[in-house]
Amino acid sequence: MKKSGCLPLFLFVALGVSLFGNLILIVALGSRGSGPARVISEKKFIETTVTPGIDSADKIALIRLDGLISYGHGIRGGGENMVDTLKEAFQQAENDPRVKAVILSVDSPGGEVTAGDTIHHALQGLKAKKPVVVFMNSIGTSAAYYIACASSWIMCSDTTFTGSIGVIISTLNYKELFGKIGLQSVIFKSGKFKDALNGARDLTEEERTYFQALVMQTYDRFLSIVSKARKLDPEQLRNGVADGRVLSGKDAFAAKLVDQLGYVEDAYAKARALGKSPGAEIVRYEKKRGLGQFLKLFEDSEKGDLKVDLNIGPESGLKLESGRLYLLPSFYAR
Repeated sequence: MKKSGCLPLFLFVALGVSLFGNLILIVALGSRGSGPARVISEKKFIETTVTPGIDSADKIALIRLDGLISYGHGIRGGGENMVDTLKEAFQQAENDPRVKAVILSVDSPGGEVTAGDTIHHALQGLKAKKPVVVFMNSIGTSAAYYIACASSWIMCSDTTFTGSIGVIISTLNYKELFGKIGLQSVIFKSGKFKDALNGARDLTEEERTYFQALVMQTYDRFLSIVSKARKLDPEQLRNGVADGRVLSGKDAFAAKLVDQLGYVEDAYAKARALGKSPGAEIVRYEKKRGLGQFLKLFEDSEKGDLKVDLNIGPESGLKLESGRLYLLPSFYAR
């Protein structure tokens, strides 16, 4: 008996569920009366209650930002990336009149400059409409802290790792290894900088000067964002904690990089206070699994390609690309 014989049954069940859902939607829309048609925006995230509300229909949306911040990281198998997924979550929270405030729960060492900057910009747009509390869990450094500066309030615990205000670009020089094994790199290029990070040769002084200036240009932008958000003197930052160092939550609070120390329950309370809804329900946004994702999962299991990744720590999915600008602590850039 072939395993693929289960596929028609699976498709039949999935189609039945879809038709039933559409029927419920039609009934719900019909119950609204005979007035003009209304466009209902699709909610791409389901809501799971974390803390029930008290005599209130208001909600606080809890959105998670976990792992390396990158355009290439997102929902596994969903064909989406972290940046677009977070922007969609922010938009859903902004569009929902019952959501009075948002908590962005962060557990990230940072990541790509442009990805972090895009999320920061999207969070600024959300903050213009509703209060946003960023709560950093175990780690919220570099690009993660860059993003946090777009919020209304930054919180973490005493033991959180945060800060790491800096920019890094790296490459690997393997010239000596090539010499030992008898290999030689042959390059044809259109300009003198085209192979500037070629690991088969040493950087020229002109190249070193150029890439250092590129790094400092991005660093100055990071410094400006922190300075304006935290109302701190940029030169004091530059000569102090904004030298790439990782800080404990306690030290970050002393340096005025965060507003409050506490636990996630304190973040709930702060979001309720900023949203002026002390009895609001706390709901966690979770990405909906569409029919396409279920079918892909089923197909992978049929082929024997379905894998469960149990790796943890810095090696898990954290492969830095040579020559790309990152907002990351130095111990991740190996």
